[in-house]
Amino acid sequence: MEILFYVSGIPVHFFGVMIALGILGGLAVAYFEVKRKKLNVDKMFDLVIYSIIAAVVTARLFYVLFYDLSYYINNPLDIFKVYEGGLSIHGGLLGAFVFAIFYVRKHKLSFFKYADALAPGIILGQGIGRVGCDVFGKVMTVPYAWGIERQGQLLHPAQVYEFLLNYLVFFILWRNRKSIKYDGQLFIWYIILFSINRSVVELFRYNPAVAGWFSISHLLSVLFIVGALITMFVIRKKRIDSSELIKENTSVRILDWIKDILITLVLVAVSLVVFYTIQS
Repeated sequence: MEILFYVSGIPVHFFGVMIALGILGGLAVAYFEVKRKKLNVDKMFDLVIYSIIAAVVTARLFYVLFYDLSYYINNPLDIFKVYEGGLSIHGGLLGAFVFAIFYVRKHKLSFFKYADALAPGIILGQGIGRVGCDVFGKVMTVPYAWGIERQGQLLHPAQVYEFLLNYLVFFILWRNRKSIKYDGQLFIWYIILFSINRSVVELFRYNPAVAGWFSISHLLSVLFIVGALITMFVIRKKRIDSSELIKENTSVRILDWIKDILITLVLVAVSLVVFYTIQS
């Protein structure tokens, strides 16, 4: 992992800093969305904090079970060395979702209302966090200018592909957050779009294969999409009252589009500069 600096002899890693920034950025977006939807902000913060803890645990378990089980059977103590890397995003999301369902039921909250409010912040946080990732992709067969050289080989910057796609999903969710037709719609879009993103990026990465180019990550993404589609068909019957939808005049809508496009482009530019400055 790339080390940015040391604090009292303790290394501060690039990935850790970007994950922290991703959490803060995602929380900021979630805060404003929860306030806009008139939900409980304190409950949102509790939900997010505990869900992150659950996500780290299950992300590690999934990585151990599905990506390198034979190694960890022979080296069981290494399971606890999370600081060396080895987390599954699918496992983390599943753990967070399961905990969130338990939490909202305990506190008698609407899971899908909070999930819709959190969805843009989640994908934004994932995108920012991915900027610091140092797991590169396959060797390039053509020397593209955006490749990263490691040990004499030019590699696909798979993490760049992923954070760019994540920012695109963030833009889509953000633009549509005020016009959803049923509670849970934005969250379902998030699951499907992120899973598609991950499947595309996976084509440029090395991971345990199920069959041919079809990897474990592809399989998990397909399962996520199937689960999201089933959920969509179940919950979309409970439509939101059309009077609750926010209607904007044309001039305001155009200005919002321009503003959101500019913000997304700035986010992309800053992320690319930071990534290539640190990793090159």
